[in-house]
Amino acid sequence: MARFPVRCFTIAFAGWLALSGLAACGSINRNSAIAQPPPATPSPTMSPTPAVNPQLIAADNQFGFKLFSQLIQQDSEQNLMMSPTSVAIALSMLYNGASGETQQQIATTLELHGMSLEDLNQANADLKNLLENADPQVKLAIANSLWGNQEVAFKPDFIQRIQTFYDAEVETLDFTNPSVVNRINDWVDRNTEGKIPTILDEVRPDDILFLINAVYFKGEWQQAFDQANTSDRPFTLPDGSTKNHPLMSQSGNYLYQETDEFQAVSLPYGEGRLSMYVFLPQADVPLTQFSQELLSADNWDTAMTRFTRRDGTVELPRFKYEYATRLNDALKALGMPMAFDPDVADLTGLTDQDSFVNEVRHKTFIEVNEEGTEAAAVTSIGIRATSVQIPTEPFVMTVDRPFFYAIRDNESGAILFMGSVVNPE
Repeated sequence: MARFPVRCFTIAFAGWLALSGLAACGSINRNSAIAQPPPATPSPTMSPTPAVNPQLIAADNQFGFKLFSQLIQQDSEQNLMMSPTSVAIALSMLYNGASGETQQQIATTLELHGMSLEDLNQANADLKNLLENADPQVKLAIANSLWGNQEVAFKPDFIQRIQTFYDAEVETLDFTNPSVVNRINDWVDRNTEGKIPTILDEVRPDDILFLINAVYFKGEWQQAFDQANTSDRPFTLPDGSTKNHPLMSQSGNYLYQETDEFQAVSLPYGEGRLSMYVFLPQADVPLTQFSQELLSADNWDTAMTRFTRRDGTVELPRFKYEYATRLNDALKALGMPMAFDPDVADLTGLTDQDSFVNEVRHKTFIEVNEEGTEAAAVTSIGIRATSVQIPTEPFVMTVDRPFFYAIRDNESGAILFMGSVVNPE
């Protein structure tokens, strides 16, 4: 096969759940190299409350725990946060443009286990619709966009699928213009309500594509914490030292469980469809050990069946932090190294231009306080040419040492965000 000139293909993905809804940032330049796709791809079938293929939920959650495990191995000394939904949607869009063994490796990494491309795309369309309509009291939205280099011709059927199933805004730009990076970052900033202002540091003339997904979430607790009950308390850091930090406190009736390894509680938002699950390892179980041994998809599913109603008191630290990481090594370790190799990557499903994934970035933000939670995530994929028996007495759960949390849709089981806090800020 003849080799084309070496160019750079970057896919940027921003995972976010939006407070104010989606803002359009552009349309196709009809004189650009992205051809208008034919109306051949069927429209996704969606209802106001779509039933999401449970195979996708299981795959996304399993992929999420594997990726989180990789991240905590790389750096267990800082607060971590990622959005499995965000990264999985980004890689699903990339999957649409991959072919051959490269595509197979992405499928293995995403735990798709025989799902067809059509099934995957329809399930992602259903998931977006379901999550955005999950709870009228929770502000949640998902946005996708595609930014192409006007000098590169992309496959019309790839563009069609990304528009149809991922509701992506599509625009082509002159990548030699220095203002392009600001244009894309402005889209990310708007679609994360200003919580993640940038995803790209630069756009190079040899970049050929950015795929952006944004997820933004804002929910108020079903039972708010009374600020009068918040007080500075010692929080134990991983090295055994302590720092004083505000711990919020409330009492009530919760979904709760306790084992020899951890305490866990579900704190619902709004009407209760979405919840934050807080897992506190027992004092003699390090967070890294807890994450590696207990936080797998199978163990998570088992834990979700063992919550029971119980009166108790929850003491939870306020926290607010940002997290940014490069996912290249983690994704290679999870089974998709070919996509990053300029000599073997096969992305011919999106363009005849020889290309490879150059970089995958992920940025997240979260703030938890007495009123509720605000969170956002951004993932950027860059492609460069050649992504027990329960006691009845009230419990006390004092989260005063490193812990794990996840924000989950209780109907579908989808995990929107997961993270660990070793040092609340």
